[in-house]
Amino acid sequence: MGKKISVAVIISTYNWPLALGLVLDSIAMQTLQPDEIIIADDGSDKKTADLINLYRQRLALPLKHSWHQDKGFQKTIILNEAIAGTNCDYIIQIDGDIILERNFIKDHINEAERGFFISGSRVLLSESKTSDLQNINSVKNISFFSSKISNRFNSIRLPFLKNIFTKHQRRSDGFRGCNCAFWREDFLQVNGYNHNITGWGHEDIELAARFINLGLMQKKLKMIAVCYHLYHPLADRNNENVNYKKYLETVKSGLPYCVNGYNNVLKNKTALFVEVPN
Repeated sequence: MGKKISVAVIISTYNWPLALGLVLDSIAMQTLQPDEIIIADDGSDKKTADLINLYRQRLALPLKHSWHQDKGFQKTIILNEAIAGTNCDYIIQIDGDIILERNFIKDHINEAERGFFISGSRVLLSESKTSDLQNINSVKNISFFSSKISNRFNSIRLPFLKNIFTKHQRRSDGFRGCNCAFWREDFLQVNGYNHNITGWGHEDIELAARFINLGLMQKKLKMIAVCYHLYHPLADRNNENVNYKKYLETVKSGLPYCVNGYNNVLKNKTALFVEVPN
């Protein structure tokens, strides 16, 4: 990359502090640390705030907590609020149930390239494997050789093969918000996440569609940036079809900018980082 870039890791979460602790442990073990971590908290109770305060003492880097009141699934809003709290050049975004292989952040930083946004894949952990990890409270021994995982191919990290398997494409599908990265400058140009996407589903590919409309390309990583997804029951998906139609409208329109997005966070919120009430 030449000049060193500043990097923020954004972690979305909601009322699962046990999982968030495992995620933060995996960040502590990274071979290359980010400049800061921001928790995008969609209205969790005080248990999550207490956990974050504990990790502020454990981690040797800034850990911020962006929180708003629980008013249902508002992931697009809380992600915009969290990103409004950083001036870092580059954003690596994961979910609060994604455990990182120890080179994950280094891999993402090495792949940062102007004109691209990045999408990675994930390994799915079984319900029993997830329970095991929570019981022992450790993420040290997850690998390709672990039992109770599916899509095992995604757990392979062989950087010398990455150029063979990594794809560059002008398409928005396949973009996963649980393992992605983008330039903050590009994010601001498209006005961030679209607040008209409400409830579960497709906020990530809708953002990716506007990146494509802006003229960027998607870089889909393989053989690097490995991560493991903890099992959990499916979220309520009542809005999925409505959200997908909004995504298709964005693709069809060719417009890079959403009206109801990041700028509204700046207008409507006086304090982006607030204390969680008792």
